[in-house]
Amino acid sequence: MTNTKGSSESQNSRNPRKGEERDTERNVAENRPSPMEVLRDACAQLGELTGMTVESASAFEQTEDGWSLEVEVMELARVPDTMSLLATYRVDVDSRGQLTGYRRVRRYERGRSDPQGRSGGR
Repeated sequence: MTNTKGSSESQNSRNPRKGEERDTERNVAENRPSPMEVLRDACAQLGELTGMTVESASAFEQTEDGWSLEVEVMELARVPDTMSLLATYRVDVDSRGQLTGYRRVRRYERGRSDPQGRSGGR
């Protein structure tokens, strides 16, 4: 019988730094939140900070420092609902999933199309 545990130990004893590096990489990867966790936590943190209802995330991308999101927020509910005021917030999150900043980038009525979204750069 072969002792696989002993062979891996002997490989690590020949190059202990390589085994330590793998353990460190594994621990970092295990502590990093998944993209879904980042989305959920960022939306929850923004809602808690602003006191507004988060509708959805419309953009999500990884950056050098963490993540950047665009989140749609209900700023003012009106009747009918198509007249409610929504806003897009840019939300920055660090690599651990903690919100590091946010700012409103646009405000619009739910029932109106976005003239900035037109193709052709007008």
